[in-house]
Amino acid sequence: MTDDAEHPPLRFGVLGCADIAVRRTIPAILAAPTARLVALASRTPGKAEHYAAHFGRTVACGYHELLRRDDIDAVYVPLPTGLHAEWIESALVAGKHVLAEKPLTTRHPDTLALTAIANRLGLTLQENLTAARHRLHTAVSELVAAGEIGELRGMEACFGIPSLPATDVRYASDLGGGALLDVGVYPLYAATRFLGAGLSVAGATQKTDPARGVDVAGHALLYSASGVAAQVTFGFEHAYRCSYRLWGSEGVLSVDRAYTPPPAFNPLIRLVHADREREVVVPAEDQFMTTISEFVAATRGSQTQRYDETDFLEQARLVDHVRDRALALADKGRT
Repeated sequence: MTDDAEHPPLRFGVLGCADIAVRRTIPAILAAPTARLVALASRTPGKAEHYAAHFGRTVACGYHELLRRDDIDAVYVPLPTGLHAEWIESALVAGKHVLAEKPLTTRHPDTLALTAIANRLGLTLQENLTAARHRLHTAVSELVAAGEIGELRGMEACFGIPSLPATDVRYASDLGGGALLDVGVYPLYAATRFLGAGLSVAGATQKTDPARGVDVAGHALLYSASGVAAQVTFGFEHAYRCSYRLWGSEGVLSVDRAYTPPPAFNPLIRLVHADREREVVVPAEDQFMTTISEFVAATRGSQTQRYDETDFLEQARLVDHVRDRALALADKGRT
């Protein structure tokens, strides 16, 4: 970390010890030269103490106590999605900048309301959709803009993972669980990234686990104002796929491991034309580190974020439209 008179490190508190926080985001905070981890909070007795000791020089405390601390500038919220709105608002009212796991809330109106609070208080509110910060997607945009596949005619995007442990919080309907909010947001982001904002939903389907009351799979057909369509697929009961493909008038561009590349992984962009094929290797990037750096910069007034308020509000709008248009499919394989 750095500590100078003009820009001392942004002091973070973490509300919750979720797996994504422990594996990726907290290590990124610790490694970022512009950030410092101050405190961890958990509702589970001993959990905050365990991770505070693990990460070192970190205070363990309760949620409310953390928000009252004067030595915390920003709060990272990795709680279950259904708890985001309550604790994001509490953190903002306490005068803290907020970085919260994706999606920011379960519904667009809640995201809009929290954004209004943050703007009124002069605080930074960001969604931790780290995939949006990876240079891979910038490289893809540049190739498309350069005419590598001709005119864009359509795209496909998907993110599916195998079934989760029965006790996984993403199966809890009262905590904002479900496939759309967990993995569906990634291909929806890709569709918006390459087709533009303001996408409409031509149709959608949703498969719900009747025992748990959450969606476990879904599909959506989106289209832009210019008539370019995107087919989006996501789910919790699939062989792992994490990809998108752009289909142009003169070629096809595809990317695998599109949303969750490891920090040292060099993503590969494949370009296929009628008479040739080639691959473009993208330099590795730790998208969690980039997110932390951009968040800190935003709290200092930077306007250079790769994914900002306009983006996550559009994302929230599209998620709502997909869910509201979805046709329920019976799950006859479950009891």
